[in-house]
Amino acid sequence: MHKSKSTESAGGHAVLVVDDEEDLLELVRYNLAREGYRVTGVGTGEDALKAARKQPPDLIVLDLMLPAVDGLEVCRRLKSDPKTRDIPIIMLTAKSEESDMVAGLERGADDYISKPFSPRVLSARVKALLRRREQQVRTEHENTIDAHEISIHPGRHEVTLAGQLVELTYTEFALLQFLAKRPGWAYTRTQIVDAVKGEDYPVTERSVDVQVAGLRKKLGEFGSYIETVRGVGYRFRA
Repeated sequence: MHKSKSTESAGGHAVLVVDDEEDLLELVRYNLAREGYRVTGVGTGEDALKAARKQPPDLIVLDLMLPAVDGLEVCRRLKSDPKTRDIPIIMLTAKSEESDMVAGLERGADDYISKPFSPRVLSARVKALLRRREQQVRTEHENTIDAHEISIHPGRHEVTLAGQLVELTYTEFALLQFLAKRPGWAYTRTQIVDAVKGEDYPVTERSVDVQVAGLRKKLGEFGSYIETVRGVGYRFRA
C-alpha cells in the first residue's frame, strides 16, 4: 500500500490522484502540482473512497485497473453518494478498448484518457473539466429558487428543506417549482395543469388537489407555504 502524498500550494483546486503504479502516480502528482493544484495521491480504491469522503476534492484522476476495488467500482460508489457525486472524475486506462471507456462513462465518469498520455494533455483535460464544473455550479446557483427555508434546484431536480433533502415525484417537483417562481401569485387549477403536465401522474384539474395535498405532506411544517386561494386555486406564500 502506498503512502498518501500531498503537495500544498497557495490557492488552486484540490485534485485526488488514484493509481497503483508508483512512478505514474508521482509523474501525475508532480505535473499537476507544478500547475498550482493541491494534489493528494493514493494507490488503492479503498484509500480513494476514504479520502474523497473525508475531504471531497474538486476533481479526481482515477485509474481503471486497481487492485481489489477497481476504478469502475470506485467511480460507481462515488457517483451514487450525495456527498461525492458532483466531483468530476477523469478515468485513466491502460486499455484502448472502447468497452472500458464506455463502462467508465456509464458509471458517471466525466472524461477518460488512455495510457500512455502526455502530462500536458492531462493538465489541459483537468483544467477544462474544472472550468466546466464551475460554470455548471454557477448556472445551478443562478437558477436556484430560494423561498423561506425551501431551496429548489432545477438543474439537479432537488428540493431541500432547511438543508435536508426531500424526495419529490416529477409532478410534485414541477408543481412546487411553478408556484414558487412567483410567490404571492395565484394560479387556477387549469394553469397549474398546463404548466405541470405530470409524467408520473395523469394531472387533471381534480387531481391537482391530490397533488397539492401530497406535496404539503412531504413538505411537513413548510407545507403551509402552499396556500389555497378560494374560488381560484393555489399560490406560494409571498
